[in-house]
This record gives sequence, C-alpha cells and structure tokens, in this order.
Amino acid sequence: MGIIFLFLFIGIPLLEIVVLIEVGDQIGLWSTIGLIILTAVIGTWMLRFQGLVTLANAQKQLNQGAVPAKEIFDGICLLAAGALLLTPGFVTDSIGFSLLIPPVREVLRNTLGKKIAAGIQNSQAHQQGFHPQDRNQRSPFTNAGGWNKNDDTVIDGEFQDVTENDHDRLK
Repeated sequence: MGIIFLFLFIGIPLLEIVVLIEVGDQIGLWSTIGLIILTAVIGTWMLRFQGLVTLANAQKQLNQGAVPAKEIFDGICLLAAGALLLTPGFVTDSIGFSLLIPPVREVLRNTLGKKIAAGIQNSQAHQQGFHPQDRNQRSPFTNAGGWNKNDDTVIDGEFQDVTENDHDRLK
C-alpha cells in the first residue's frame, strides 16, 4: 500500500513534469500554457453539466424511495474528475476526462462493487469465525454455550445506583 502512495505523490508529479516539458518542446511554452487552461475550462464545463444531471437523477431516485447508490458513486467520480482537471498537467487531465465518460464510470462501479462485496463477505465470515466455503461447519450461534433462538430462558435482575452524585459517575 505504501508503494501506491509513493507512486501517487512522487511518481505522478514527476510524470506530469516530463510530459509538460516534452509538450512544451513540441508546441512551445505559451501554447502549452494555453492548452492547460483550455482543458481546465472545458473540463469544468463538462463537470458542471454532468454534475447537474447526476444530482437530478439522485433527487429522482430519492423521490421514488430508492437509494441513489449509482448516483453517489458517479458523484464521487465527478468530484475526483474535477480535482484532476483543475490540477495542471496532461496526465491528470487525461484521467479526469476519462472519469467524465459514463461507460468508464460504469466499469469502475461494477469492478469496485464486486471487490467491495467480496471484501464485506470475507470480513463477515472472519468475524463470525467461519468461512462460507466451510459448508460442514455450523454457525457459532448454534453451538453449546452460544445463543440459540429457540432458547426461552429469561434472566431477570435488579440494580441500584450506588454513585453519590453525577461527578462520581464521570470517574
């Protein structure tokens, strides 16, 4: 995981510098600066349009009583796209523009959705102490000493507050 952050915080800016220098050599300094500004303006316009569409779709889903999960994911992608498009450079602009393409967001949503669902299943299985692939293993809630839904035992008790005042309760 550390290597990923190292690449993100050091590798991408270095790559941006190399690409900016190469583009500047090919088309000139002012053309490069103009192109960077142009991509930021076009990206901001596209981001605004798609953001409004996504917001309208989310409101429509909420009005129908549904959870706007797709729209929330699209909103997160659009937020990332906006940050990338406003960062000067052609590499980040390319990534940002790709996040503005709905089919790209759909592929990301499906891929990440499957990974998140698998991670949640694995996490739940490990917390419960058994794995879904262990079909012969019984649930820990039906083992002796565990909770059983057919057990109708009632435990009744009384308590008495022994603190003298509220100050003692904070200790």
